[in-house]
Amino acid sequence: MAIQRIIKHLITGSMAVRAAFPAHSLHAIEQAIHEAEAKHAGQVRFAVEASLDFVALWRNQTASERAIDMFSQLRVWDTEHNNGVLIYLLLADRDVEIVADRGIHIKLGKAGWEEICLEMESAFRLGKFEMGVIKGIHAVSSHLQRYFPKKTTSVNELSDKPIIL
Repeated sequence: MAIQRIIKHLITGSMAVRAAFPAHSLHAIEQAIHEAEAKHAGQVRFAVEASLDFVALWRNQTASERAIDMFSQLRVWDTEHNNGVLIYLLLADRDVEIVADRGIHIKLGKAGWEEICLEMESAFRLGKFEMGVIKGIHAVSSHLQRYFPKKTTSVNELSDKPIIL
């Protein structure tokens, strides 16, 4: 357990999320997901969390572990074709994690998702949160479009609305 990480999490609150993602940014992200999903049969969710609680920090929970928890809790895994993807941002750590269901993960693998995360984190370091997320959505969607093209019977199984945890 690193004391610096604990302090960073304790001082990063919901106001930090609102500063990074004002209402217009959340709307733009929702639109980007909606427009991207019109081109493929996959499901994309975006969730942002300001910080972890003290118990999670004490257990030294990583952003990756938290993203997997959220993938489950948000039921991103519960899609007909196992093609749900969660883009998770832990703001206090400036850490992006992409968790993909087995139907799409097997096609791309961890390295492919990590590349997208690194590009998003680069934009975040410049303070360009909305742009970084939208670029990430487009990158994820390009893979979903390749492996899960849109069908006339495709339905939107998960909400496109960004989640603030």
